[in-house]
Amino acid sequence: MHPHRPQVAVVVIGHDDAAHVTDAVRSALGQGPAVREVVAVDDCSTDDSAGLLERLAAGEPRLRVIRHPVNSGGCGTPRNTGIDAVTSPYVMFLDSDDVLPPGAVDALLSAAAGADAQVAGGLCVRRELPSGREVPWEPALYAGPAVIARPEHRPRLVHDTLCVNKLYATAFLREHGIRFPDGRFPYEDLVFTARVWAAAPRVALVPDRVYVWHVRRSARRLSISLDRAGIDNWRARTHACRTAHDILLGAGRKRLARRARAKFLDHDLRMYARELPLRDEDYRRRWWTHTREFLADYDAADWARDPLAPGRLIGRVVRACPEPRDLPRLRELAARPARLCPPYARAGDGTPCWSADLPEVSLEPLLTRPVPFLPLAVDAELRPRAGGMRLRLRLHELYGRVAQAGPETVEVEWRHRDRDGTAVRCTVPLRASGAGTWVAETGVRPDRLATLGTGAWDLRLRVRFRDGAGRRVTAHALAGPGLLRRRAVPSPRHGVVLVRPYATHSGSLALRVATGVRGVVPVLRGRIWRLLH
Repeated sequence: MHPHRPQVAVVVIGHDDAAHVTDAVRSALGQGPAVREVVAVDDCSTDDSAGLLERLAAGEPRLRVIRHPVNSGGCGTPRNTGIDAVTSPYVMFLDSDDVLPPGAVDALLSAAAGADAQVAGGLCVRRELPSGREVPWEPALYAGPAVIARPEHRPRLVHDTLCVNKLYATAFLREHGIRFPDGRFPYEDLVFTARVWAAAPRVALVPDRVYVWHVRRSARRLSISLDRAGIDNWRARTHACRTAHDILLGAGRKRLARRARAKFLDHDLRMYARELPLRDEDYRRRWWTHTREFLADYDAADWARDPLAPGRLIGRVVRACPEPRDLPRLRELAARPARLCPPYARAGDGTPCWSADLPEVSLEPLLTRPVPFLPLAVDAELRPRAGGMRLRLRLHELYGRVAQAGPETVEVEWRHRDRDGTAVRCTVPLRASGAGTWVAETGVRPDRLATLGTGAWDLRLRVRFRDGAGRRVTAHALAGPGLLRRRAVPSPRHGVVLVRPYATHSGSLALRVATGVRGVVPVLRGRIWRLLH
């Protein structure tokens, strides 16, 4: 089978997305002769989406438009409509606000045909708009070409719950009755991919970029994955995760089912726990109660493997307590990399534990965990000084392990969030300061940062120890009086640089930098608007 013959159908789904749907369809048609057909399923849009698609189809014989007479309420039903309609040997899925990069179909089709695989997957990148910053999704899975005889041979596959970065043999989906949940079912991808892995396909993986997932955080209507402020979103997420686990377990894929539960702890639980301090008290209580009920299904084996993994430790704290507690500390633990912040308590027998009133959540494995994997906690504070700012870092002891390892230096890096490779680095010594801490100080020059790029700068650290080992960490942003205030710093190059230190959702220190009057005015205008509203 020649990989470039017309063999692939691309199913594009959308609802009220006239601003983007034609770009998505054109990216599919632009894949070249390998695409036999593009099936655009409009889920009863009330804007001009259907009209735009019909006009595009009038001049493109490969494009077919199907319009639902009633909105389905979710993404699953229109994708199922597409599965039923396609006539090609292979099928892919594309959302109306995303695009396929050039060469995506050829890369996946060549891999599937060459390996006789029922599923081929490639790298998806999350592109933040309008900045354009790209973050790869599950990059370790797609580091190089691979052919996997059965998903059990690569359990990490269950972490890639996206349906859109993959090519599927149409006959394989139909033979096994693999479909999406119909109707209003958020996180339908989790269920669909579980059904795919449960059917034990032969899988080919490629390192090529095959999907661009557009992330629009300032959109008027947030996507399901971004609209996490309501408790119903968390309930939908846990329901989808439980359903995916049950599908794998019911198909006898016990290893994959166990890995799916581990993925929930490491990814889903950490993401939502990180945002808990942002929510109101009612949400926190309902979230806590629901999460405890969900985790009640986990058995001893689910907790036994690496009990100090951040997600497992968060889950153990939630399970042990009927009421929300220690939310700021849990947020720090949910950061990547994790930070276990003080206080460091011990049980009556001297064993490290989460807190004196929660000795059953033991931290004893910390005593033997390799230093490069310890959840080290570093506090950071910024103070003004002439011509710039002063960064002060404080590394905390962790049950004697830090002193034993002998911290010597810390590599400080300010990395521009939206410009790959743009960073300012220096290495400074760490010195013991008593009370089980080590401190380091260095200057921060806003003028230099602004020259390299305005926008957000993240602080990244690497602590180096006596034996040469290192531990990558981020720093907890101290929020004392005057520490996270905006400051206007005179600049010979820019006139003035406005610097705003702030804590990210995970509590890490970051800077936002604007230059000159033109850069400062929008920031001040936004500040005034927030004060008034």
